[in-house]
Amino acid sequence: MPELSRLVAAPSVVNIGHGTLNTLSDILADPALCPGSRIVVIAGKNSSQEVTAQLRELVPDATWVTAENGTEEAAQILATELRTTGFDLVIGVGGGRILDIAKFVAAANQWPSIAIATNLAHDGLASPVSILDAQTGRTSVGVTPPVAVIVDLDLLKSTPPAMLSAGIGDILSNISAIADWELAHEATGETVDGVAVTLARTAADTMLFHPGAVQDDDFLIALAESLVLSGIAMTMCGSSRPCSGACHEISHAIDQLFPEKSKPHGFQVGVGAVFASFLRGDQPTAQHLARALRQHAMPVLPEDLGLTTDEFIAAVVHAPSTRPGRYTILEHLDLSHEAIGEKVREFVQAFH
Repeated sequence: MPELSRLVAAPSVVNIGHGTLNTLSDILADPALCPGSRIVVIAGKNSSQEVTAQLRELVPDATWVTAENGTEEAAQILATELRTTGFDLVIGVGGGRILDIAKFVAAANQWPSIAIATNLAHDGLASPVSILDAQTGRTSVGVTPPVAVIVDLDLLKSTPPAMLSAGIGDILSNISAIADWELAHEATGETVDGVAVTLARTAADTMLFHPGAVQDDDFLIALAESLVLSGIAMTMCGSSRPCSGACHEISHAIDQLFPEKSKPHGFQVGVGAVFASFLRGDQPTAQHLARALRQHAMPVLPEDLGLTTDEFIAAVVHAPSTRPGRYTILEHLDLSHEAIGEKVREFVQAFH
């Protein structure tokens, strides 16, 4: 009987817990993960001195680079500059934006990368996607996931609570994204990857029903594991489909139309997920999502994001244009500007 297998470029190592930064030495000693000694560390300009000091002890001979901004152009320039020197491994240390830059630079040069997270703001930890700023807003670039992910709870103790809870919104939005994917299958015949759906839904359900808070170690571990699962789900199917639907289109539209009002990605997609669930008539799911978000003092309504009702209406109208070719409840209903306005006002009234 033939043996069937499925090869997935997922992280080989995921270390989550207290003091896990110290496992970096063992990872670097594995030639399958780190093929050479030429290492470049990409960090943010606001990286804490404590994290920097610990890393310098662990990789004393590494080259350090500070990523000034998260634009696609800047990331391309950095990738080109580092290519002239030549490295064997990229270590990204920081929040989602820094890790996305590190993944982009590594992929552009066909080098492996390691992600060391200092916050849990979104699901890019282990994903095959880098979110970078472009002239038209934020753009998604396909990359190779890191070979190792380290989440040291000791590094998160100084992280603002908002940069931890934002990841909850990103994970919960999987529920809406999966519903959009299943709708696309019914309406257009788009193929749904059941394994990717299972991983993404498992991650979301963990956050939906977890009684803890971001101050609790067990909750942070569950959140970090869920973020990694979401990344693997995307890698499994080769796209962001299991974790990105109308909720993310709305978030991208907010970034494009009202950049001065942009909030953490997880906050925006959380609101988008509640609205999208309301729009598809799934009131129980919308209520469950709203409850979970409010459990962590996260936004549920446009006003919680600092947006007026009219601004949110404009974002919903603009949303489908942010991801051409992606079929969601927004494309399915294809509502007029006036009809969207009515639905948004109903949503605001229902969840106020």
